[in-house]
Amino acid sequence: MSAAGLCEAPLALVKGAGDLATGVALRLHRAGFRVVMTELARPTVVRRTVAFAEAVYDGEAVVEDVRAVRTGHGDGIAPVLDRGEIPVLVDPEARVRTMLAPELVVDAIMAKRNTGTRIGDAPAVIALGPGFAAGVDVHAVVETMRGHSLGRVITEGAAVANTGVPGEVGGAAAERVLRAPRGGVFTGSSHIGDHVARGDVLGRVDDVEVAATLDGIVRGLLRSGLPVTRGYKLGDIDPRATPDHCHLVSDKALAVGGGVLEAACMLLGGVRFGSPVASLDRLQ
Repeated sequence: MSAAGLCEAPLALVKGAGDLATGVALRLHRAGFRVVMTELARPTVVRRTVAFAEAVYDGEAVVEDVRAVRTGHGDGIAPVLDRGEIPVLVDPEARVRTMLAPELVVDAIMAKRNTGTRIGDAPAVIALGPGFAAGVDVHAVVETMRGHSLGRVITEGAAVANTGVPGEVGGAAAERVLRAPRGGVFTGSSHIGDHVARGDVLGRVDDVEVAATLDGIVRGLLRSGLPVTRGYKLGDIDPRATPDHCHLVSDKALAVGGGVLEAACMLLGGVRFGSPVASLDRLQ
């Protein structure tokens, strides 16, 4: 291998830019990977203060001192990576993969089903949570269910099936999640970081109020103006009521990100540590 090859940081494509995907991107970025992320044109992220998906709306997003920038396809990607930042592309089908030819692809969409990721998409292909079979759809799956196996790497079989029940945080599970009472357009009247009491009105779906289900702090809230269906997740109340938690990637996202990093190193034979802003000749 040439000296240039030894110092070039591997390229990772992360599909999705929600809070779990952001935890994955942060861990890969800090370990020396160059990271590119793809998202929908209108992301529906709840934990917006810790999601690089917000760059789609605002042009950029900073999470734990790492900056992501909304970027177009083509020549715009390389300069962002050269600055040590993370490009976020509106590309639901992740078609940019064919141009980038990344060493690593991570499906972090969290759709609970495979929406198009294939084991041949890259030398290392990893998926989060249920909906994938390791060794068939992807090379490895990382467990996303809270509990003893959270973040574990699965190389044969699948993750635990989706139960539809949120994991426990601060002693609260299902009651900490705000759900849409009907279909319509959500309008928030509270903000992430607000302290709330049970019964406080946090927003509306059309003309129907959405009230806090317990005392705590608003850790996540859907962006106003987005259409929702009945039962759709609108927000997240943390009964621990620690403001810093609103701006830090969660323990779950860090554990899942660690599992992805472990699997990536295993599949790629270790990270080639070097300059994270190595030249991107193939993107010029």
